[in-house]
Amino acid sequence: MSTSISLLSAFQLDLIEAGCDEAGRGCLAGPVFAAAVIFPADYCNPVLNDSKKLSEKKRMELRPIIEQEALAYAVASVSAAEIDRINIHRASYLAMHRALDQLTIKAEYLIIDGNKFIPYAELPYNCIVKGDGKYLSIAAASILAKTYRDEYMESIAHDFPDYDWLSNKGYPTIKHRQAVLNLGLTPHHRKTFKVTEPQLKMVF
Repeated sequence: MSTSISLLSAFQLDLIEAGCDEAGRGCLAGPVFAAAVIFPADYCNPVLNDSKKLSEKKRMELRPIIEQEALAYAVASVSAAEIDRINIHRASYLAMHRALDQLTIKAEYLIIDGNKFIPYAELPYNCIVKGDGKYLSIAAASILAKTYRDEYMESIAHDFPDYDWLSNKGYPTIKHRQAVLNLGLTPHHRKTFKVTEPQLKMVF
């Protein structure tokens, strides 16, 4: 079982720290993406912030900077079909695990955005609510997960123009919900997410 240690203890132990975050948890369609980022211990970038607080242009400007300046980073996803099989909560953590698997430097300590996590490889970790606004590696992970997921949704949007994925990226906007109600589900939709008016209900 992984243990949770304090951030101060992790710093004192000089552990290699990876920040993790996901994107697309609340979407009706498409995969959930996650990223893991390891920065140098003394890394500083005053522009980095929670991806939701940045414009799309700023996120795209920051992505190559993150990829160049990180000691290691990785992005992974879990498909809509997998989400339907294991539920979105487990899928979000599985995406993080897959990203951690791909890191070229082995993490020794994890900081996770949110309040829950499924332990990974017996590594110590801490969950930090709104961590993407507090820690640079989590902020960077949120930007990578968000930009890679947005690009994926844009790549499939032209095949299903009525669902407005170029604009909503799979999130449950009114236009997206209405398209599902009128036209049905595509192969990219999460079938365990039931669309109703005006509420969205997750069924597991």
